[in-house]
Amino acid sequence: MNTVLLGSLATSICTALGALPALLFSNVTHRGRDILLAFTAGIMVAASTYGLIPSALKLSNLWILTIGTLLGTAVLTLMEQLIPHQDLEHNPHGTDNSRTSSLMFLSAMALHNLPEGLSVGVSYGSANQELGTIVALSIGLQNIPEGFLTALFLITHGLRRRTALLLATFTGVLELAACWVGLQFTESFHSIIPYGLAFAAGAMLFVVYKELIPESHGDGNERASTFSFILGLLTMIALTHLLR
Repeated sequence: MNTVLLGSLATSICTALGALPALLFSNVTHRGRDILLAFTAGIMVAASTYGLIPSALKLSNLWILTIGTLLGTAVLTLMEQLIPHQDLEHNPHGTDNSRTSSLMFLSAMALHNLPEGLSVGVSYGSANQELGTIVALSIGLQNIPEGFLTALFLITHGLRRRTALLLATFTGVLELAACWVGLQFTESFHSIIPYGLAFAAGAMLFVVYKELIPESHGDGNERASTFSFILGLLTMIALTHLLR
């Protein structure tokens, strides 16, 4: 039980630790903001296509992946329609746009963390005693850049640094809760995890294409943002590859 407690706590704490360096970015220029948003988009695309989607396919099949991904996209689409906002006009100081983007980004990261937490819990509850530690370590290390990007995104959208840190940490707490739920109901959640992974991938890809890429383009920084996107993509792929 101590091993489970330490492993599950570590995955959540890594999110908060990753968010701490983002507090140094109090003032970001418009160009810097576009570049960071594009880098975030690259990270999320790689996490979805190189991590979540292959994992869902290994645990299930193409039909389940398709259903889960479409559900994630549909839920984020519904959220966007229910949240009052204006269409994006590439305004870095637009309050309505910033609030909507921040909420949708947070939702995507939270949805992304839930199946990861369940995976850790189910791994600890499986017959393979070493599997839980391996999965917890991999996800924990992955949470460091994710915590940084979550806090940084919120800060560049006008939230106070302390608030951004708390919200980024909250996404890690959700993962901790999901871990313990997965541990308690290991047999029940084995069949749900593939849907959750695909659901998270669909939600993240929706945010990338609907929010991050449009916001990082259209202000004369397209070329720099494009290179930043590719660097973010390669960074996450390299991290995922090294953890395997």
